[in-house]
Amino acid sequence: MAFSVIRSSQSLVRPCEQTPIATLDLSEIDSLPVLRSNAQTLHVYRHGEYHQVAKVIKEGLAKALVPYYPLAGRLKESNGNGGGQLQVECSGQGVWFVEAYANCRLDAVNYFDDTVASHSSKHGDLLPSQFPDADGLDPLLQMQVTEFECGGFVIGIKFSHSICDGLGSAQFLNAVSEMARGLEHPSITPVVWKRDFFTNSLPRQQLNLNTTTNSSSVPNYQIGHANIDIYMDQINHLKREIQESAGWSCSSFEVVAAALWICRTRAVMVSDNLKQNAQVKLVFFANCRHLLDPPLPKGFYGNCFFPVTATASSETLAHSSLADVVEMIQEAKAKLPNEFANYIKLIKEGHQIEDDPFTPALSYETLLISEWGKLGFNHVDFGWGSPEHVIPIQASAIMPAAIVGTLPLPQKGIRLVTWCVEEIHRQNFIHHMMKMMGK
Repeated sequence: MAFSVIRSSQSLVRPCEQTPIATLDLSEIDSLPVLRSNAQTLHVYRHGEYHQVAKVIKEGLAKALVPYYPLAGRLKESNGNGGGQLQVECSGQGVWFVEAYANCRLDAVNYFDDTVASHSSKHGDLLPSQFPDADGLDPLLQMQVTEFECGGFVIGIKFSHSICDGLGSAQFLNAVSEMARGLEHPSITPVVWKRDFFTNSLPRQQLNLNTTTNSSSVPNYQIGHANIDIYMDQINHLKREIQESAGWSCSSFEVVAAALWICRTRAVMVSDNLKQNAQVKLVFFANCRHLLDPPLPKGFYGNCFFPVTATASSETLAHSSLADVVEMIQEAKAKLPNEFANYIKLIKEGHQIEDDPFTPALSYETLLISEWGKLGFNHVDFGWGSPEHVIPIQASAIMPAAIVGTLPLPQKGIRLVTWCVEEIHRQNFIHHMMKMMGK
């Protein structure tokens, strides 16, 4: 069903109390050029109080920005000896907040629950309108609350990845929801900053806030969207099979990631884009807060993760069993503590890292996968219940990627949101996944 959205109000929401004025350095991971973008999501809520939702969330946002005051600031570059170090200027300028109304009920658009094709044509109206750019720097958080005639609502969010990783973003949104419900303080007290957990002993390279990709290195393929729903009984069946055949256990993420990697490879291996002897990679990012010495305290909301990479030849992968590929993933994960420690050591000693693990090559042979189910977005309750589901917006049309999320309530299982194959491979990919899941 076609629908229209009318944006009725837009403004900057500032902390409701006076907050410190300061300039804070970002960490080495925060400052990575690959993070110099906005993570975009839609959060769909079945229930709300019509004409009151935006007001309640706006008030909660203003309160939460007091302990999370850096989020009300702006990114900037230093001009000192750091040579362009990325910083946050804590100015209290606020976050961009848009109020909007849709001319239909959420059930008329099936709560944006679509397992076949992307609703990308509709996403633009549900994401915040362009911030009127006065100084060239956008707010670190931009939010639009769109209320539907049934009382349900959708929150569209653009969040600067330089400031928060997925865990940090969900922590902040949960704080906003707690303030909206009337709590005096967030249940998790945010760490004031703590972005100096490792520092470079040499000046950083000059940064550019408007970094763009070199067009000469951009691949010439376009990847399409496909959602695949996997229920817990299917996942548990595969895990039991691995336990019985291999004698060891695995997580739901490991078994789904292994199935995805195998099925994608089988679907595209016959194509010229992925030759049978090609080296293929599976890359996912692991939380590293606990790996630092001392570990980062609870309440830290910056970026602290490291890429885990599993590599195999496409022919070997396509003919491997699910248990064999799960074992590859577990072996790659086991290397994380040492690889992260070595990376920190190189940074502290000021070494140039030639093959940056955070910037895998843009190629059809590399698949990025991210686990969202445990970040905390599904617990954000503004007073009318948890979200029906959370929809990630595609970040790149040329980087094969997948997000391991959760099924819309009340179902239990995993929704695999993928942008990992070209359209010509899409049906073959889905066929292999359905076969693997026993459908």
